[in-house]
Amino acid sequence: MQALVMDYAGVLTDGPQLLELVGRVRSTGARTALVTDADEVPDACADAFDLVVLGAALGVRKPDPELYRRVAARLGVPVTGCVVVDDQLGNVRGARAAGAVVVHHHDEDATIAELEAVFDLPA
Repeated sequence: MQALVMDYAGVLTDGPQLLELVGRVRSTGARTALVTDADEVPDACADAFDLVVLGAALGVRKPDPELYRRVAARLGVPVTGCVVVDDQLGNVRGARAAGAVVVHHHDEDATIAELEAVFDLPA
């Protein structure tokens, strides 16, 4: 996989280990994006990502599949090379419809285990 695209509220707000995981993914050379409907996120969170997309900054909003295509283009990777993590089923479906690999976030430990496997990170 070439990129990690994560939601903020309901995912990164679940615990600090997920934000630490973003750094581990970045260290592999993968690109990272934070995509949220929020109007703002804490600076420490935003600084962990290569790209931050707030609200309708790209002209479309979640769960529109076009959003995920535009994020992938901004990251310089094909949408099929992106792993999208979101807690909302509609957003997961939108990302899948765009062609991304998806992780439906339910709990921090399970999401971390899935991303470690997908990005071939040591546990």
